[in-house]
Amino acid sequence: KPGFVPINLTTEEIATRLSNLKETKPVSIPTFTIPEYITYPEPSQTNYHRFVSRWGLENEYLDVMYDVKDERVVFLIRDKHKVIDAIGRSLNGSVPKWLRYTGNATVFSRCMGKPNGVAVIVEDVISAIIVSKVCPNVTGIAILGTNINHTHMEYLQDYTRIIVALDPDATHKSIEYRKEIQSWTGVDTMAMMLQDDIKYKTEEDLIKLKEYTT
Repeated sequence: KPGFVPINLTTEEIATRLSNLKETKPVSIPTFTIPEYITYPEPSQTNYHRFVSRWGLENEYLDVMYDVKDERVVFLIRDKHKVIDAIGRSLNGSVPKWLRYTGNATVFSRCMGKPNGVAVIVEDVISAIIVSKVCPNVTGIAILGTNINHTHMEYLQDYTRIIVALDPDATHKSIEYRKEIQSWTGVDTMAMMLQDDIKYKTEEDLIKLKEYTT
């Protein structure tokens, strides 16, 4: 029969092999319990509001909170609708500049509208949000960490096209990421050379971004 491949096993041997197969269990997605010191900001917390205004994050209020203990703007990371992690940007110069709260998430991603299969890898969370605003239906992705690894690859392999758009001083890394991603995932991947970090919205970079993602 078409699609049928004969094998030289007895009924008993087949039954034995099937009994040895481990039952596949659904993977449990970890959740992040938001600590009491991470809240929605008060009007008096001007450092938070200045930061949000500077980067045009006013419409992100549901997913952007404030760490009153460490003075950080906190970006929630979701898997579908479940909060699984968060990353906080220091407002007072403390180290680290970006703090991951659990490490459960592989990436921070943002898409406005229905995802069209195109992803843009950028340097940080703010740039990922900017990508999603400038290019609706395109997914902006910030890799959480200093290097790309197999967990990132597993996440990226579901896209149909990937653009690596890191800061100008990371041109060499952009090229290396392009090679690694395309080799590992088989997804069409290209490196985009920038004049400045995407979050600064340089006109030339935004024009090029739209061209690359169309």
